[in-house]
Amino acid sequence: MLIDNSHAPAAISTAAADPPAAEPARKAAFSWSRLQGPVLAVTLPILILIAWHVMTTGRAYSLIPPPLDVAKALYDLAFGGINDDAFSSTLMTHVFASVSRVYGGFALALIVALPLGLMIGRVPLVRQMLDPMLQILRPIPVTAWLPLAMILFGIGPKSAFFLVFLGAFYPILINTVFGVRSVEPRLFEAASMLGCQGSMQFAKVVLPASLPAIFTGLRLGLGFAWVVIVIGEMTGVPTGLGAMIMEARQLSRTEIVICGMVAIGIAGFISDRIVMLIGRRLLAWSPNHV
Repeated sequence: MLIDNSHAPAAISTAAADPPAAEPARKAAFSWSRLQGPVLAVTLPILILIAWHVMTTGRAYSLIPPPLDVAKALYDLAFGGINDDAFSSTLMTHVFASVSRVYGGFALALIVALPLGLMIGRVPLVRQMLDPMLQILRPIPVTAWLPLAMILFGIGPKSAFFLVFLGAFYPILINTVFGVRSVEPRLFEAASMLGCQGSMQFAKVVLPASLPAIFTGLRLGLGFAWVVIVIGEMTGVPTGLGAMIMEARQLSRTEIVICGMVAIGIAGFISDRIVMLIGRRLLAWSPNHV
């Protein structure tokens, strides 16, 4: 059969002769696709700032300061030079103190909860011994542990460290148990056929197959650690974002309270991005992990 190529050069020449206006249109579509996410992400915060400004500016007896006053307070908190009071230039001191407690309590929770979750999920005897007690303790809020923590560990950073540990412990534990119990039985059968048996299956089968659920628990645990840092730093510690917020509340410095909330939000967001980045690298093989 003969193939008619008589129209091929015409098609090529037609493609090569696309109208010049098509190229800017493609570039514009590509630029918008890249900017769409950031633009949508900042739209709601900008609308909230506008509403906040409208509702608070010009009201002499408003308990909520306008956003511009909070921005000035945040600058003074970070660099000083505006108010020159006890809060000026203290932001990084408080941030470092809170970060050390959050990551310290989170690391301890990870060290305890991860192997415990693997054992509870995989060994029925351990599950029968520990799971009922942990399920009874789990609903107790961190705030209820505050007086007991101050009795056990005294007033100071040890109590804050313990409360942050409690906040991060259960999300990591529960998700690890869920991940282990969700491992498909055929993976254990395949591992046994290849000679991987007993405790070797923890490292070769259980841990890799449970990693997506474990990383979800790590993200939740780190988020809860930042949530409870204010409660943890109500135990009489002199520094930390929670301690700063409590001191500002007693002095009716609402703008400093809001600055502390903003700092906790930004620090928590950066922490979550770091865990997500590590998870994406370690779980590149998993098509279901984002």
